[in-house]
Amino acid sequence: MTSTRTAEDGGPRFEDLRALFVNCTLKRSPEPSNTEGLIELSSGIMRARGVEVDVLRAVDHDIATGVWPDMTGRGWAVDEWPAIYERVLAADVLVLCGPIWLGDNSSVMKRVIERLYANSSLLNERGQYAYYGRAAGCLITGNEDGVKHCAMDVLYSLQHLGYTIPPQADAGWIGPIGPGPSYLDPDSGGPENDFTNRNTTFMTFNLMHVAAMLKRSGGVPAFGNQRSEWETGSRPDAANPEHR
Repeated sequence: MTSTRTAEDGGPRFEDLRALFVNCTLKRSPEPSNTEGLIELSSGIMRARGVEVDVLRAVDHDIATGVWPDMTGRGWAVDEWPAIYERVLAADVLVLCGPIWLGDNSSVMKRVIERLYANSSLLNERGQYAYYGRAAGCLITGNEDGVKHCAMDVLYSLQHLGYTIPPQADAGWIGPIGPGPSYLDPDSGGPENDFTNRNTTFMTFNLMHVAAMLKRSGGVPAFGNQRSEWETGSRPDAANPEHR
């Protein structure tokens, strides 16, 4: 059961939740990442409420291109995705985070979503798709237009794979349109931006609230959404001469 303890300010704590932030920057560690700056804001709120937080910079790992759960043996000698997928499954909350390039999500973000999709046919113990019962959101950074466009793409993909998307499940920061300072650059105004700070805070709490609700209720109810049952002919409310 999710903790009902309250913090000193009267708000809830979430000791039994785990969150995974996947940073889809193009910069390998230890190069500073502006996206990581916004991740620190959200993850700091979660940690203060008792959430166990895991942060992964995808570009630091050998993630093969493809839409199979494991791409070794399919032309790739190395594929670290299967190990990353275990970290995904261990998290009650998934937050995909990345920069804007040419008004769109980064190539790393697209690869991570493709590999999440590669596992989307796997089922949980109740015959539902494996990502059911988890909450997801996204953080976007850049110094050009496109925050909402990028968020729409990410959140659509995540809900299609089975994640539950809370209200206000995205946040971001962009500087002036065109060349200019990035989020962590001196005098960018990014860390002080009230709109970004408000949306990031709302997103973070909504993710924790929805993940806790799902955990308390045992996930999404397993009726009418079980692929395992559908494939054996049990199809509630669907025309099916073999319904049983």
